Amino acid sequence: MNFDNRTFRYDGEAYGIVIAGHFDKSDTYVTKRPQGMTDWLITYTLSGEGYFMTPGKETLCKSGDVTLLRAGTPHQYGTVKGQNWHFVWAHFSDRFMESSLLPEADILVQPVDNSSSRKRIYRTFKKIINDSRERGEYWHELCLNGLREILILLAQKSIQRLDARIEEALNYLSLHMRKPLRIEELSRNIGLSPSRLSHLFKESTGYSIIDTLNRMRIRQAALMIEHTDRSLTEIAFDVGYQNYNHFTNQFRKHYGVNPGSYKKTT
Repeated sequence: MNFDNRTFRYDGEAYGIVIAGHFDKSDTYVTKRPQGMTDWLITYTLSGEGYFMTPGKETLCKSGDVTLLRAGTPHQYGTVKGQNWHFVWAHFSDRFMESSLLPEADILVQPVDNSSSRKRIYRTFKKIINDSRERGEYWHELCLNGLREILILLAQKSIQRLDARIEEALNYLSLHMRKPLRIEELSRNIGLSPSRLSHLFKESTGYSIIDTLNRMRIRQAALMIEHTDRSLTEIAFDVGYQNYNHFTNQFRKHYGVNPGSYKKTT
């Protein structure tokens, strides 16, 4: 097979490369592979609904769902009647992927509830598709790294099982770590009242929002002390502390020593 042909029809054989695409299909779309295929298939549904039929089971995938179909599983999949199935997909060989990142079940559907994770997965899929088409230097390694990122995110979600709104709040805190925290602004972004968000956050994580932000900042500061030559004042500012004394107090609270003493031990 000539892999420079970017429009070939995938036939279910493992060619040792990542093959990816972006489909928007009406309800006449169906693919049948009664013998299964030698590659894994991963899909991410952007809108509409699709279905997968595997032995003894029918599985629906909706907007925000990532689906993983095991190599060798007999299957049929397509668009649910009355729907358009808008999705991105990739075929890949498990020869290039850690087995710990792949489910044991024939098919797995993992809902992705929070918007930041959805955006991240879609951005990663788009990079996979572009790299698989452009075929630049190290294109296959880039595609595999993208798939690995998505699989790690799914594994992380299966372990954490946080409320999607708390995941969104944590993502917001990490993105805005250097800025002064305004609970009202955070709660507006999450779609909860400040009091409800504060209660749910503490219940889910064991820490208040303020404590969590300080932990993020101080952990990042410790890494910068260990691995950069920036001054302690610069590091304090970099992680969001305008007042150096406050930074020192928070650092001592988390590590038991002040930043200067910590630096001497690294």
